[in-house]
Amino acid sequence: MKAASIASSESTSASFINGIRTLIFYGWLASFTIIWCLISFVVGIFLPLKKRNYFVLVFYCTVALWSARFICGVKWQVKGLENVPRDGRGYVLLSKHQSTWETFFLPTAIAPHVQVVKKELLYLPFFGWALNLIHPIFIDRNQKTNALKQVIQQGAERLNDGIHVLVFPEGTRIPPGKRKEFSKGGAMLAGKNKAPVLAIAHNSGEFWPNDHWIKKPGTIQVVISPAIETAELSTAEVNQWSEEWINDTVDRISQHKFDGEVVNNDKSGKRF
Repeated sequence: MKAASIASSESTSASFINGIRTLIFYGWLASFTIIWCLISFVVGIFLPLKKRNYFVLVFYCTVALWSARFICGVKWQVKGLENVPRDGRGYVLLSKHQSTWETFFLPTAIAPHVQVVKKELLYLPFFGWALNLIHPIFIDRNQKTNALKQVIQQGAERLNDGIHVLVFPEGTRIPPGKRKEFSKGGAMLAGKNKAPVLAIAHNSGEFWPNDHWIKKPGTIQVVISPAIETAELSTAEVNQWSEEWINDTVDRISQHKFDGEVVNNDKSGKRF
């Protein structure tokens, strides 16, 4: 009983400290976001799209990522960086989605790229306005047919410009240990444009939970797949390969293995 009491006390103390660190992180990030968005408006509009992507997005995400590392202790370890494309072509990036962390990390690792994001983000003060500068693919998730058309049409334009397109095939954040059937939009975009695909697996939700605002110190594992050429593959084959590779890899690197639950809802609830 005494050991259990000590363990409980230590857990409460750690949670309190992590909460304080998280509050400091969010306070700093909010201040930096406002400042950087204002700078981006002034400078970004004069830059070509690719350079604007680096200036507006990559720098911001680098600061956010390293701030979380130093303040909250959220570190990362990456395998497969040698697979990051450097041939000037636009690739389709298909990634696991567990938290906000990967939306900070991926622009720093694979650039320049744009994300497929919900249109509501456009209306966020400062952040949404700056996001619009890099021409992401805004979609209305309530109109799935039109959303797919937007991904295919606008995605083709970005790929032709040599800009990678990031798609979260699950469509929403999925908690560690859970899965959701992959949508075929990203695979279809790749196939129609004969664009190579990179798959990205990680376990960010174990340290940056989607259902709680407190960050947990630890090391996120990230794995980037070799590029897969899609010219001779069907949409179904690309989608099946990416889903199996990501799910198998996530299970291998995670503390929380797949528990058999497949999530069906389109929205993930809380987001921090």
